[in-house]
Amino acid sequence: MHISEGVLPLTTLSAGYALSAAGTAIGLKHIREDRIVRTAMMSSTFFVASFIHVPIGPANVHLVLNGLVGLLTGRSCFVAIGIALVMQALLLQFGGITTLGVNTLNMALPALFCFLIFSPGISRGKIPLFPAGLLCGALSSLLSALLLSLSLTTAGEAFLPAAKLVLLANLPLMVVDGLITGFVLLFIGKVKPEMLKP
Repeated sequence: MHISEGVLPLTTLSAGYALSAAGTAIGLKHIREDRIVRTAMMSSTFFVASFIHVPIGPANVHLVLNGLVGLLTGRSCFVAIGIALVMQALLLQFGGITTLGVNTLNMALPALFCFLIFSPGISRGKIPLFPAGLLCGALSSLLSALLLSLSLTTAGEAFLPAAKLVLLANLPLMVVDGLITGFVLLFIGKVKPEMLKP
């Protein structure tokens, strides 16, 4: 789900950086000292998840797990995801520096949205953990794929087929991300349930 250099117009790149900078500033303001290690851990999880590639037709997709990152880092998800994407761009050439703002926004905004939707019910025990994780993981992947496709459409009509292909290729990933997020939440609920409190 990384957009490479030289694809998007300057207006899209600028908007991506502006919105990601705002999200990161809010995340830094809300991060508590006792959550720094957790944020670093989830940033590492997001970084490593990108190494698990699944071939789907002519394309490869990889795990995202941004819903899980959102649930466990809350408003600091822009920080966790932004750091991971910087490392991926610099070390692995996944995405690029100019597209870093857009890529961060496409991953972190759905993570934040899922945190706001699911975290209150999970922390109060009103939503069973596995279904909540399944829905959260699937929804965050779907929203990221939609934002990625929308970003590509700003590059012109030539990228419309690619935008559609990206969306279709990531649909099976929604199920996998959802299942992994559900099982991780079940595990955390048994061994360290306090991690699920915002």
